[in-house]
Amino acid sequence: MFTGIIEELGTVVSLKRGSQAAVLTIKGKKIFEDLKLGDSVAVNGVCLTASHISGNTFQADVMNETFHRSSLGSLSHGDVVNLERAMAANGRFGGHMVAGHVDAVGEIASIKQDDNAVWFTIKAPDQIMKYCIEKGSIALDGISLTIAKLTVDTLSVSMIPHTIGNTNFGYKKAGDAVNLENDMVGKYIDKLLHFEENKKEETSSGLTMEILRNAGF
Repeated sequence: MFTGIIEELGTVVSLKRGSQAAVLTIKGKKIFEDLKLGDSVAVNGVCLTASHISGNTFQADVMNETFHRSSLGSLSHGDVVNLERAMAANGRFGGHMVAGHVDAVGEIASIKQDDNAVWFTIKAPDQIMKYCIEKGSIALDGISLTIAKLTVDTLSVSMIPHTIGNTNFGYKKAGDAVNLENDMVGKYIDKLLHFEENKKEETSSGLTMEILRNAGF
């Protein structure tokens, strides 16, 4: 579990692709104060497991599913990424509950200066917009942010200088991809409200929960 408060900016050392998966190597500073093998690190909002640590770099295995769900597949040597260690039980909860499980990838539609703040408007798919509300929470590349404006297919956030200066949004431009994770509370509520309805649809289509469980879902 993460808070969406970015701890530092890391740098991609390499992304070594295999036939399906890959090994991502990232260089950082602060997170290595207590990082251990097997610990979780959110990289641009994607929860990864540190499988190898050497000095101030760590490696993580990235599955094919992760590439489908996120923008990690486009990373290359020298790219700047947001890093956050899993939240400590005795720490302050400054953001919102972020699982590190990216729901979809959006695209920056526009960037607009507004005095000392900057507005970022993100074009997002329906599966994201469904759970967005004004003044609600969303994670953009792992950053906990408040949705300030909504249209049918875009969401806008206003970032203060501190956020821009301490995250990869200081390097973003229009057209760039952004990892999106909705507030999980809304997703759980939607699931509970429509559970019986979804079960009927699964049964009528021949797809059942038992079939899904046997298939490993």
